[in-house]
Amino acid sequence: MTQDELKQAVARAARDYVADRLPVGEILGVGTGSTANFFIDEIAAIKDRLGGAVASSEATAQRLAGHGIRVLDLNDIDAMGIYVDGADEIDGSMAMVKGGGGALTREKIVAAVAGTFVCICDASKRVQTMGRFPLPVEVIPMASAYVSRELAKLGGTPKLREGMVTDNGNLILDVHGLAIADPVGLETRINQIVGVVTNGLFAERGADVLLLASAEGVQTFYADAVR
Repeated sequence: MTQDELKQAVARAARDYVADRLPVGEILGVGTGSTANFFIDEIAAIKDRLGGAVASSEATAQRLAGHGIRVLDLNDIDAMGIYVDGADEIDGSMAMVKGGGGALTREKIVAAVAGTFVCICDASKRVQTMGRFPLPVEVIPMASAYVSRELAKLGGTPKLREGMVTDNGNLILDVHGLAIADPVGLETRINQIVGVVTNGLFAERGADVLLLASAEGVQTFYADAVR
């Protein structure tokens, strides 16, 4: 199977998960990226079941609206049952590296509100130790040089993502060469650097459910607290 075929398969599985688990009329959170785009296309078939969707980026909002799915502002809702998004890497503890599409801050905010975080990806994204994919860090523009120096002290090589401005008006530093043995600790440490908005480690609040596509089909994995 091609990677797009794997993404299509896991998007269908996520649509079925939402149809089975999300009560009619409740709000769905939707992530950003190529796999999330396949998911958006799939949930168009069940849009009448949804009370609306919260988007983690302007691009996602536009795609949802293009399918006639009502897009809501996060500030206008009190609760969200499920958030569905992809990952650039995910380890056995269900911690993730995200932000390849530059929407990490909004993704992290939406994930914080959701009752259940469903990660959808193909088997190539599952790793023992994260760090092969550069870790995105969103920074206030005036702090980018300072934050780069501080990130270098952690053992990585930060590089400014050229031509990238986030939906929040900030910059992205991609940190290469890290071996992330303690995702929660590193997430906290980077977020304490002055000038950092947030980083792409989703470890303190990792995935609750992983839908993982391979040539053998889509497997479902659960965090310890969710079944």
